[in-house]
Amino acid sequence: MRSVTVFAPATVANVGSAFDVLGFAVAAPGDTVTARRSEKPGVTISEIVGDNGVLSRDPHKNTAGVSVLALIKHLEGQGLSSLATTGIDISLEKGLPIGSGLGSSSASTVAAVVAANEILGAPLSREELLPFAMEGERVACGAAHADNVAPALLGGFVLIRSYDPLDVVHLPTPSNAWVTVLSPHLELKTQDARKVLKRSVSLESAISQWGNVAALVAGIYQNDVRLMGRALEDKIVEPERAQLIPGYAAAKKAALEAGAAGCSISGSGPSLFALTESEAAANTVGLAMRSAFAALEIQSNVYVSQINSTGTSVIHRE
Repeated sequence: MRSVTVFAPATVANVGSAFDVLGFAVAAPGDTVTARRSEKPGVTISEIVGDNGVLSRDPHKNTAGVSVLALIKHLEGQGLSSLATTGIDISLEKGLPIGSGLGSSSASTVAAVVAANEILGAPLSREELLPFAMEGERVACGAAHADNVAPALLGGFVLIRSYDPLDVVHLPTPSNAWVTVLSPHLELKTQDARKVLKRSVSLESAISQWGNVAALVAGIYQNDVRLMGRALEDKIVEPERAQLIPGYAAAKKAALEAGAAGCSISGSGPSLFALTESEAAANTVGLAMRSAFAALEIQSNVYVSQINSTGTSVIHRE
């Protein structure tokens, strides 16, 4: 195989009450990576489009490059692959806005790792690629989180039970859940969104959060979108981060009044997501949220889809 092109979808992490432990994939938007065999040994990033010149093409500083380098180091250590006389060149097309709360860095990273694995003969399964994809998150936000990369890689809802040891649980995909994602034309860095978080919470708040996370998982298993919506209630993280998103309260109120089962912040923001039980309802909610931001003269994009149960996909080989 000389080249392969891979698409990785946007993801919604945190999922309301499930801060840092749950995420899911949506159908669009996403990032596309083409990996090609190169005569130059090692990893090169020859092209990045759609980033307005923000991202580094140095593979040691780019999230996609770092993850591919980690994968290659592992494979060479296991004797499964060698790039001593050949290399991998990466072209990245950003379909996700940077700092949007939709897993932008994760999509690039996952697409690159899957593409590199394919070029090298697919020695690892999707699950085995997860630790290498997480290395890109370490570069992006200082910690190797999996709540974006895991659903982008595997699809559907993914629960992160533990990081030491890494233990992820692939949950079923509710058949009747529709997701509306609104991405305002604002940028909020993950590092900044983490700085506002409290380092301790009351026992009362913790108990409320545990109950909601359990109910959210129960709703996923029961195909109960209304229960899932109620379980998004977050008394710990959302109140702090909502202050960083102009128009958030108005948009959430508009979503609920338009019929959403629940609404919360996507990832670290500024994007929002809402759950509904039909495509028509999801579109209605999207219009309501967009109008709320428009009233503040903030433009936004709206994406409507069901849960993406397949995750990252190979779209071309040659």
